[in-house]
Amino acid sequence: MKHFDHRRHFLKAASAVATTSVLGSAWAQAGKWPAKPIRIVVAFPPGGLTDALARSYGEHLSGKLGVPVVVDNKPGAGAIIGIDAAAKSPTDGYTLVMSTSGTFWQNRILYSKLPYNLDKDLTPVTVFPSGPLVVGIHDKIPANNMAEFVAWAKKNPTSMGTYAPGSYPHMVADQTNRTQGTQIQSVHYRGEAPMWLDVASGQLQVAVGSYLAFNAVASRGVRPIGVTGSYRSPKLPNVPTLMEQGDTAKLVTLEGGLPLMAPTGTPEAVLKLLADEAVAWSNTDKAAKLRETFAIPNKPKNLAGTRKDWEAEVPVWIKLAVDLGIKLD
Repeated sequence: MKHFDHRRHFLKAASAVATTSVLGSAWAQAGKWPAKPIRIVVAFPPGGLTDALARSYGEHLSGKLGVPVVVDNKPGAGAIIGIDAAAKSPTDGYTLVMSTSGTFWQNRILYSKLPYNLDKDLTPVTVFPSGPLVVGIHDKIPANNMAEFVAWAKKNPTSMGTYAPGSYPHMVADQTNRTQGTQIQSVHYRGEAPMWLDVASGQLQVAVGSYLAFNAVASRGVRPIGVTGSYRSPKLPNVPTLMEQGDTAKLVTLEGGLPLMAPTGTPEAVLKLLADEAVAWSNTDKAAKLRETFAIPNKPKNLAGTRKDWEAEVPVWIKLAVDLGIKLD
């Protein structure tokens, strides 16, 4: 009886700070969570889309839960360092990790050995959409679309910037080489900013990345020749998708994202709460402005929706990695 009274007392206190009945319910199921700061490990440096989303979501989450939410940037080794730190953390809901979809979905194929098991050690919370990615080239290259660029690349030394080994642009470069007979070299960076700067200076000829990072150098000698995914970028309505340009490869039709993951075994109520708050965050003015800045029209989903998409999409991405045959170790 005393235990029951104590639980009722806690629920009453939790409801006072919760802004929705769902939040109060999740607190009830998870006990006194959260009772200390929550850490979101970001597997990339500050300044990119992953970091921006993690910080905005973390600020929202802190306001809702009443505890600090700290973003811990751990870049390097194709996101392995950051993911490993989270995968080996306690399953108590206090450590999360955010990275690109490829580093979670395809790294299990791209690397022969990983210090963690992506199928067993981590579970999805939600996926923050990244929107169409921009294919940008150095302005002096005489090409106005992907076909013209490929023709140019067959005759000239060409390097493509990527924001991590095994990332989406790395796979685009590899697939282009295999299907078009090019010899595009992939140059890996720790994040997007230095990659796009090297396209602007002419050290790189092409890169693929987020609209905001591309736009930072768009007036400095970089221009778009296409976007990935099934729809045009809201910020670049006159730039056709690679699909519209005749590329039928499955890779260029897919939209990746930025999964938020938790160690497997994290309480279900906590996972649900975290995903529900991602949805709540996505409906705020701050989130709308962030999506507008990065040209992202879509929003994250709740836990059930995320799991449904995960089951449908992850096997497709994994098969792409298997078919391309890239090995990074």
